[in-house]
Amino acid sequence: MGRLFGTDGIRGIAGDTLTAETAYKLGVAIGNVLKNKNEKMRVFIGKDTRLSGDMLECALSSGLCASGADAVLLGVVPTPAVAYLVCKNGADAGVMISASHNKWEYNGLKVFSSRGYKLDDELEYQIEDIILGNTKAETVSRDEIGRVYALDGAKEDYQNHIKALLPEKFDMPRRVLIDLANGSASATAKDIFVSNGNVTYDFMSDMPNGTNINDKCGSTELDMLKARVKAEGYDIGIAFDGDADRCLCVDENGEKIDGDKILSLFSVELKKQNKLKNNTLVVTCLSNLGVFKMADKNGINIETTSVGDRYVLQRMIEGDFSVGGEQSGHIILSDYATTGDGEMTAAFILSILSAYKKTSSELFSIMTPLPQVSINVAATDEQKQKSKTDENLKNEVKKVSDYLGENGRILLRPSGTEALIRIMLEGEDVEKIKALGEKIAEVVKKL
Repeated sequence: MGRLFGTDGIRGIAGDTLTAETAYKLGVAIGNVLKNKNEKMRVFIGKDTRLSGDMLECALSSGLCASGADAVLLGVVPTPAVAYLVCKNGADAGVMISASHNKWEYNGLKVFSSRGYKLDDELEYQIEDIILGNTKAETVSRDEIGRVYALDGAKEDYQNHIKALLPEKFDMPRRVLIDLANGSASATAKDIFVSNGNVTYDFMSDMPNGTNINDKCGSTELDMLKARVKAEGYDIGIAFDGDADRCLCVDENGEKIDGDKILSLFSVELKKQNKLKNNTLVVTCLSNLGVFKMADKNGINIETTSVGDRYVLQRMIEGDFSVGGEQSGHIILSDYATTGDGEMTAAFILSILSAYKKTSSELFSIMTPLPQVSINVAATDEQKQKSKTDENLKNEVKKVSDYLGENGRILLRPSGTEALIRIMLEGEDVEKIKALGEKIAEVVKKL
């Protein structure tokens, strides 16, 4: 059996590839591997709005209790709220039950350390060995069994943390439309983003029913938000994903503002305020070449990592950098958070918007992206492995790379969270790079 943990926790189809048994075993494993030897262990548990969340929460809590740990239930909250509250309250670990941007039938289990960071590989391997039965786990005697209880005021603590970053007022009236993806932000955003005399907040996709999370809404499907922003005259549209650790936007013209543009704006603004630590922005290899051109123009250094917010954060910690993230909208502001936080990102965007008499399109024009084409090819685990070693595929990719030269590039990688191989190309001629991408996709399908 392969690894259970991908780049963003354990993920699968609820009740099928991700079962209550797995969640129970994870609880037992956490209680064994992360045990606090000095006092009873406390593990905070949050969840998004998926139908399967209650099932996995109950099973995970049972496993924790069986290991002697207390399970502290936070209810429906964003992923970054779990990380923040673990740190604030001195808990031993946290688990978020969510499959992020995936559809409702999927779910996942993300584990955070006592410091609010995702676990390092070594700890994940130890937990996996217990879940897979390679290492024996201990359960406690009846007088040491853990308890399950809720933490009063926890959600409000997180909301106040984000509210403190919002501007007190806007220099000119603004109308903001926020897409909550029928997910975790539905439980927090309306109490954070409260209309006042200078700004009006409206919300959409804010009625979760267990099966409509990320359904034609949120940061992965912006069409409805684009249409409403343009048709109804909003100054900006903001979209979160299912667990609200990502944020993307739409300008007043209905045009997408991706993570690369957000990171570009943040890095330039933080540099102006002398808050861009070590004058560096951290991005992944998938960031648009336009980011690198923006950085060069503004005298900002760039550090590049593998895809995955965990790798971005790791490099930020190593280099003592203050901002980093991904094109997908995972934005990490390390002075305020230990993980990507969509609502925090939105608060920072609104803070910048409040300080300028500019439209959102004018603000984000600081970065001009090169045309980019992304193609996803359905793939088995075997095909994913072959994509790393197949000589024919390597040769075809090299041909494309040589053709594009310095004015473009091609990246091919197996997804860490989905059954896909992702192909990304950049270049000056969008039709040409699309044709080249389709050619590589045909080679991938034959693996």
